[in-house]
Order: sequence, then C-alpha cells, then structure tokens
Amino acid sequence: MPEISSSLFWIAVLQIIAIDIMLGGDNAVVIALACRKLPPEQRRQGIFWGVIGAIGLRVVMIFFALQLLALPYLKIVGALLLLWIGIKLLLPEHDDEHGNIDGGITLMAAIKTIVVADAVMSLDNVIAVAGASHGSMVLVSFGILVSIPIVVWGSKLVLTLMDRFPIVITFGAALLGWIAGGMLLTDPAMPPAVAASVPYASKVFAATGALLVVLVGKWLGSRRKPARAMELSSESVNPKH
Repeated sequence: MPEISSSLFWIAVLQIIAIDIMLGGDNAVVIALACRKLPPEQRRQGIFWGVIGAIGLRVVMIFFALQLLALPYLKIVGALLLLWIGIKLLLPEHDDEHGNIDGGITLMAAIKTIVVADAVMSLDNVIAVAGASHGSMVLVSFGILVSIPIVVWGSKLVLTLMDRFPIVITFGAALLGWIAGGMLLTDPAMPPAVAASVPYASKVFAATGALLVVLVGKWLGSRRKPARAMELSSESVNPKH
C-alpha cells in the first residue's frame, strides 16, 4: 500500500476518481430517474441517502469483486433486474388529484431503487477501482468518498434536464437497457460461441437491451394510461367522502 504522503498514493486516488467520473454517468442517471417523482422538497434527501447507501454498498462489494464476477449467472440475473428497473422508470406516474403528497413514489422507494440499481451496475466499476487501488481499501474508500460530490452534482443536473425535457427520461431508461444487454453477453455462463457468431455482438446485445426497455416500457405505459383514465372517471362519478 502506498504511503499517504507519497505521489503514488495521490496518483491512485486521482485514478479512482477518474474511473468514477467515466463510469458513474449512468449511476447519476439512475439517481435522477429514481428521484424524479419525489416532491421537490424530498429530492435532495433522496439523492443524499441514495448516494450514501449506494457508495457504502459499493465499498463492501470491492472486497468480493473478483469472486462475484467469476460466478456464473450473476450478471444474467443482474441484467434482468436492470431491464425491469428501466421499464418501470418509463411507466407514467399516477398523479392523485385528491391531495396525496407522495405522488406515485416514496422517498424510501427511491432510495431502494438507487441502491439496487447502483449495486447491479457497479460490478465492472468495482473491478476497475480495485485494480487502481493496489489492494488498499483505504485508497478505495478515500477515492469513492471524494467522488460523491461529483455523482450528486451529476444527478442534480440530470434532474433539471428531465424537468425541462421529458425525452431525457426515455434516453435514461434506454441507457439502463444498453448496460443490461452488455452484461448478459459478458456473464461467465454465456457460451463463447454466442459472441463469436454475432457480428459486433457487444453492440448488438446492448442495443437490443435498450430497444427492449423502451418498447416494453412504452407499451405498458400506453396500457396503463387508459386504465388510469377509467379509474379517475369512476372516482369523479363516485367521489370518495
């Protein structure tokens, strides 16, 4: 382990921060997507606690990174979970016209979404961080802690963009599908012949995942809207007392 006063220590810290910046953009998108339905006054709390939970879990995952990625089917399960998260985030929120404050999502639900999605998406990230840390958990922890403000700022920026340009939500969900598709192909249980038989296999799998999330999410959303309209119509005819 490099001494904290040595140049090697600080070079390693800068490398870990750079990894988090390069690979943390999708995490910022997840944070923003998970918090978009929260009331404005709860968004800051959702971002803060979601990031704290995700970073803490990621530090723990560093210990088991190499073993985790060597397990067959782990990435397949994670990719399927990411696909569902992407689809779920595309579904329209149910605005309650009778004054329910939490809309369609709660603060705790947003935090759970952030932590689960970050854990799934960070498998490759933690391997890169572990390599840059030279086996030092002090370096890992320090580098990730320094990166927290960067991730928080990025999620706030994405939230602002989603408020002004709703199409960003679709792009964000598609990004989750893209990552999920790539994860499927790199699972140890995936036969090498699959990648060998498909030209540009990594891009094809990633693009298929992105397209699947958008199509299924939009289809389920289109079915949910008429159902919600009928529900609101019924409530207007038979108002609750």
